Amino acid sequence: MRVERLQLTSFRSYPELDVTFPGGPQVVVGPNAAGKTNLLESLVVLGTSRSHRASNDAELVAWGAEFARLEAGTGADNRVEVVIARSGTGAGRKRVLVNGVARRPSALAAALPVVLFAPEDMLLVVGSPSGRRNSLDAIVAQTVPAAASTMSTYGRALTQRNNLLRAIRDGSAAPDELRYWDGVVIEDGAKIVDWRRAALAQLAGPLSDAHQEIAPAEEALHLDYVTNAEQLPNETTRAALRRRLIDTRDKEMWNGATLIGPHRDDVIFVSGERELSTFASRGQQRTAILAFKLAQLDLLTKVAGQPPLLLLDDVFSELDPDRRAHLVRRIGALPQAFVSTTTTDDLDPALVAASTVWEVSPGRLMEGSR
Repeated sequence: MRVERLQLTSFRSYPELDVTFPGGPQVVVGPNAAGKTNLLESLVVLGTSRSHRASNDAELVAWGAEFARLEAGTGADNRVEVVIARSGTGAGRKRVLVNGVARRPSALAAALPVVLFAPEDMLLVVGSPSGRRNSLDAIVAQTVPAAASTMSTYGRALTQRNNLLRAIRDGSAAPDELRYWDGVVIEDGAKIVDWRRAALAQLAGPLSDAHQEIAPAEEALHLDYVTNAEQLPNETTRAALRRRLIDTRDKEMWNGATLIGPHRDDVIFVSGERELSTFASRGQQRTAILAFKLAQLDLLTKVAGQPPLLLLDDVFSELDPDRRAHLVRRIGALPQAFVSTTTTDDLDPALVAASTVWEVSPGRLMEGSR
């Protein structure tokens, strides 16, 4: 996959941008706060319909503007477009089009598949469970067309159920009002858990291969799914969630929060028989995270029949020369990849020599020299 033309209007720090990209590696160079990450973020939005940095779509609209428009041409008259308008409530209203036809946001996963490797990913092994859940859910959304919508529905239901639990605790609502929201948590929650487990099963082979490639002397790497609704023998995921919700009902009403469901689950990096977070050096953590990203790249290549667009947001400075070399080899084999950096000194000279280098300054992107 490659982006041939990118057009931005009132997106973050870009009032207007219209640029054509060749194939191969694209190196985006500039100081901090110049707009490098904003540029890569625009490609994330065009590939997933949402930002990895903003909690509210309205944050993506440039200050003083009423809407932002993002469009990418991916060749052969294929176009993806996202329009975000400010609403009266301060949130953002979003419209997605593929080849001029309004589509669900989930359609972007097939039209412009992307894999992002960002600085915050360096905390995947030892960071909060939410980061690992989000990374896995991104893979699920790219491989299961219905997943993104179901996840959104689950998130809204979770908010409503938590509000109701607090009202029950305060005496302004009755416990039997939970029945409807219990059903959504059970049905949609079970789908999410099953999709996550299926994605991990698909990822297992590519992850093992990538880790073996990078660190042949280390013990095999795999990912374990840890749920707070573990299934009993012959029990379905739905039945397990229903049972656990009943078991924790009094505790949830006391806490005013939903304690059972995929929003509380975790994904654990395991080397041999041990959790990597309990003993791994910084280098071993970096190896596992890099293997995870390369495995995601391989899995999406298999699913889509072509490599996704790889986006590397200022991560080369976090890697030692050996890990950089593995990443450089993978980048060189892709139709296109975007690499942001504050200085090309952090990059392999061979990568810079093979790349189109772009210099970014606030609101501008210009082809520069190597």
